[in-house]
Amino acid sequence: MDNGTYLEPAKETLGIWLGTWIETYAQFSVKPYTMDAYERVCRNYLVPVLGAIRLSALTAPQIQRFYNSLLMDKKLSPKTIRNIHGVLHRALDQAMKLGMIRNNPTELCDLPKARRKEIKPMDAEKIEAFLKAIKGNKYELLYQITLFTGMRQGEVLGLTWDCVDFTHSTLYVNKQLQKTKKVGGDYALVSTKNSRARVISTASSVMTLLKRQRSLQAQAQLLAGSEWDNKWGLVFTNELGGHLTHFTVYKHFKEAVTSIGLEEERFHDLRHSYAVAAIESGDDIKTVQSNLGHASASFTLDVYGHVSQKMRQQSAERMEEFIRKVSG
Repeated sequence: MDNGTYLEPAKETLGIWLGTWIETYAQFSVKPYTMDAYERVCRNYLVPVLGAIRLSALTAPQIQRFYNSLLMDKKLSPKTIRNIHGVLHRALDQAMKLGMIRNNPTELCDLPKARRKEIKPMDAEKIEAFLKAIKGNKYELLYQITLFTGMRQGEVLGLTWDCVDFTHSTLYVNKQLQKTKKVGGDYALVSTKNSRARVISTASSVMTLLKRQRSLQAQAQLLAGSEWDNKWGLVFTNELGGHLTHFTVYKHFKEAVTSIGLEEERFHDLRHSYAVAAIESGDDIKTVQSNLGHASASFTLDVYGHVSQKMRQQSAERMEEFIRKVSG
């Protein structure tokens, strides 16, 4: 008290504070999809167990026991527990900034290690089979462009014509089509995953595919007549110009890959397939990082640097050639 650093213990409970934090701070700083996830975490996990505890009385051991119970009793995955921790950490950080608590007890908690899901990129043979499987599919062009650019599903669904530069063969990726997690939630165009725009220099074949899509869309517009409504100027739309849905695009993708025996392939594996193909073709990691929109080249290396047996074999062959050359 003499030093002027004494804080009167906050009387409100964690549950009350989480509600205040959601309404006053969180909803103005994150995307709608993320906002829904925050609300669900608070409603389903944090408030039922920790909500009645006074904010100032919340301790690291209490939170640690909560995390342990989620892992052992609820059988939640380490990744889900880390997501729950992230929400609680942010909420308590804000409380600390406001002087409601002296420190953030989540800083002293140990989190279960989350294992990265094994990626399943398609090799050249599987890609060839996939391209044959989607021949004539109503989403054939969408799948091809995703595969040959490495865009995320939301990014390709949210691609607009004003971001396609046919003159310079580039795509400006600055947004994604996203749906809130609420039942019956609305779709919206929001910023990219890391809120960073990027420019992708594409192969000329990709531009040819986009020109074909533009022609097909023009035909669809003529057929729809006055019913046509492409308010966002999207590259990929339904028959009336409206946005496509993630589920429908994914469902048709799964049908295609299942038909060629690749049941475990996910839509996101198209992005992985692009990345591995680019690296095998000789692209440097920095270029691949830029095209994928990763925050750092080290992350790209961490994800893709170990996946290709072909790359390792080529490295061994180059070294063998060098050894023979210097050994005379």
